[in-house]
Amino acid sequence: MNPTFKQRFRYFFDNTLSRGTASIIVWLTIITVVLVVVFAGIYTLIGIHFEDTGELNFLEAFWQSLMRSLDPGTVAGDTIWGLRIIGIIVTISGIFILSSLIGILSSGLEAKLDELRKGRSIVLKEDHTLIIGWSQKIFHIISELIIANENQKKPSIVILADRDKVEMDDILREKIPFTGNTKIITRTGDPLDSASLKIVNADGAKSIIILSPEDESESSKDIHVIKSVLALTFNPQRTKEQYHIVAEIMDIENLDAAEVVGKNDASFFFTQDVIARITAQTSHQPGLSVIYMDLLCYDGDELYFQQIEQLNGKTFKDAIFAFEDSTVLGYKNSDGKIHINPPMDSVLKNDDEILAISEDDDTIIPSGKTTFDVNEEIILNKERASSVSVERNIILGWNQRAGRLIHELDEYVAEGSSITIVCLNEIEEDVLASIGKSVKNQEISFIRMDYSKRKSIIELDITSFDNVIVLSNSEIPPQEGDAMTILALIHIRNLAEQTGRKLNIISEMHDQKNRELAEVTEADDFIISHDLISRMLAQVSESKELKIVFDSLFDSEGSEIYLKDVTDYVESGKPVNFYTILESASLKNETALGYRKVEHSYSSEHHYGIVVNPKKSEMITFQPEDKVIVLSED
Repeated sequence: MNPTFKQRFRYFFDNTLSRGTASIIVWLTIITVVLVVVFAGIYTLIGIHFEDTGELNFLEAFWQSLMRSLDPGTVAGDTIWGLRIIGIIVTISGIFILSSLIGILSSGLEAKLDELRKGRSIVLKEDHTLIIGWSQKIFHIISELIIANENQKKPSIVILADRDKVEMDDILREKIPFTGNTKIITRTGDPLDSASLKIVNADGAKSIIILSPEDESESSKDIHVIKSVLALTFNPQRTKEQYHIVAEIMDIENLDAAEVVGKNDASFFFTQDVIARITAQTSHQPGLSVIYMDLLCYDGDELYFQQIEQLNGKTFKDAIFAFEDSTVLGYKNSDGKIHINPPMDSVLKNDDEILAISEDDDTIIPSGKTTFDVNEEIILNKERASSVSVERNIILGWNQRAGRLIHELDEYVAEGSSITIVCLNEIEEDVLASIGKSVKNQEISFIRMDYSKRKSIIELDITSFDNVIVLSNSEIPPQEGDAMTILALIHIRNLAEQTGRKLNIISEMHDQKNRELAEVTEADDFIISHDLISRMLAQVSESKELKIVFDSLFDSEGSEIYLKDVTDYVESGKPVNFYTILESASLKNETALGYRKVEHSYSSEHHYGIVVNPKKSEMITFQPEDKVIVLSED
């Protein structure tokens, strides 16, 4: 086939038009220039004279023709009919071209705005925190990162999710109205698509947080997370530098696969295990949940690693006394190994970094003190009875963490203990059998009952148990589950008051707002699982080493956080500074990091009596029931 010139030109013309707004504008410009030149030539050839210009040369004719094409009012000044006829033709042609140009520009601008609303423009930020995915945790994470960024210069958070950009922006403005100096940027895209990851500059991010999608099974959530990590780590165009990826895994069966994919680029939290461990520890340490929230929150004192030259060659005991308003918990060697509550005679080297609780990383400053006014006369060194005893525990409610929780509780009770499970629906026999095989110290029994009713609480003889754990029920919607928990807590509190029995009550809830409503029930601890995990993800995204610290603190082996009787350390009723508490705890190879005034246990105004990282020289008078917060192996 031999195409004609007309066909070739039509093909060329169609192709240029299909390239978009810019090509159309070029064609309109060409047509305008041709039109103006043609009529300028006509003006010159005819020899028409304008009243104010006299005889025309081509340049002046070009100008007159251009003015008539751009401004319809110019032709009104023409008095000669020949001039008027040509001017009208030029003006009508100009109106057509100008209106087409305005329409094209308007359409192009609207298309560009639509593209921007779709969130597909490239992010040119560097050293930003990249959040991949969308869930309820994102609001807690962003809130924490905003606080962490307060002393940073032009920090930014970039979000990539398979959601509408405008919708994300609206929700974020509603949930987080104040963002401080942090800029939040949203982009719409598939986290598994390399093009989308390029848009948010994943290679330039200082850290990447991957969230599990909501409304999917645990296995599906984990598959999505693993595939997201895979899209980053196995991208042929990825950066040669290591990524700093933080993500959560819901099913233990998927953890190995995730770690294979993540290699050294990713840190994973096994969510169910973390919450189960915290709940188990809290059931034997009332007030522990508040301490963990303090350590995981950027609003106040946080955990930092810091190298302090003055501690070179000093012992760990010297280190814990070296700071007036920072609390040392351990140290990190140059090889990256972290020691939590090491032996007091451990010697620090020049390149070691201490792990400390402090207001900020620039507030970890040695006090320079050489004397600490330790009152050795009131230091006590009592023999402690074993903390493990035979217990009767009860769990109200059931969710995917219950099995892990029962397994963790087995580490804290003596042989001959029992645990009763109460929930709305039957539990599959193979699930109960699997849990039974994982425990050695507890006898497990199951009751099907609506535990939110007063009649049920009475029938269970709830005050006969040592510990009561109320779980957020996964069998019903979150808000209904929290409402059921609150009702159960109200009935339990009422019966406890009537019998004069002091119960240790731990409850798990979905929503922080519901916790505020439930405080009237005076439960000892509330575990807000979404909040805890969100804060951990935010902390580790800022400091990768904290993952090892949290793993150590939440593990039943090694040193954990305990709240122990103040009378194990010092005499009560006498003013004492915290240096004296440090000294007494160090004699037991424990690290003191705070205290609890039990009289304020249920007062949010007094932070439930919890004080972490106190100023060590201030005098405190303890009552016999008060507690000292320590890191200890038992």
